[in-house]
Amino acid sequence: MEILKISSKSNPNSVAGAIAGLVKESQKAELQAIGAGALNQAVKAIAIARGFVAPSGINLICIPAFSEVEVDGENRTGIKIIIREEK
Repeated sequence: MEILKISSKSNPNSVAGAIAGLVKESQKAELQAIGAGALNQAVKAIAIARGFVAPSGINLICIPAFSEVEVDGENRTGIKIIIREEK
């Protein structure tokens, strides 16, 4: 599955469109954010995506978790958010 990597400069509307597309296509999406700014943009995108898919009767569930990510040869702790369609 494709992982959407979010930065503090990511456009929440663009990310929301990607989330909505992935959820409609494969019933789930995965985001990865490192840092407070990136996590803020990710949460905004999830809220916007919910507005995109709710009229279709789709409710989103978010599962947050920690993840170890290597950035420039250095291990960093990031947040992984798995988004699924509620069944």
